[in-house]
Amino acid sequence: MTSNSTPPGLARFNALEEHAAHAALHEACASTAWATRLLAARPYATADDLYAASDAAMAELTADDLAEAMAGHPPIGRPKPGDPTSAREQRGMAGASEELKAQMLELNLAYQDKFGHVFLICATGRTGEQMRDAVKERIGNSPEQEREIVRTELGKINRIRLARLVEED
Repeated sequence: MTSNSTPPGLARFNALEEHAAHAALHEACASTAWATRLLAARPYATADDLYAASDAAMAELTADDLAEAMAGHPPIGRPKPGDPTSAREQRGMAGASEELKAQMLELNLAYQDKFGHVFLICATGRTGEQMRDAVKERIGNSPEQEREIVRTELGKINRIRLARLVEED
């Protein structure tokens, strides 16, 4: 593939100076190990190459790396003020009833007490009820089961965020 056929957003990402590229990746995922692996594999010929590198890096993250990545995510139903990314991703909770918001707060706290981190789910396209049902279901998991579910959910979130980064013209 010639550089002329690399999508403009991906070409821009490939051309970023290391510090700027790291900052862009950190916005997608707070794991330093993940970002470092993706930076080391630049330049990417296609967006699919970038996504494959993201998936491979995600599969290699340690429990500590996953904890670092999760620390960058606000609780469902409480996006960080001034953070358009989490607000957009959690849109399904925006119109939720006060009762549903209260349930999510209670479930988030119970989940956090059990697992020591926020409930993490790829919220894009999900309703508040679907997210509530997911936390109710997942709170019964073992820490090991939940760590692997979180790894999968983070991978989905990272792909969505990377797509926004590199598919812009």
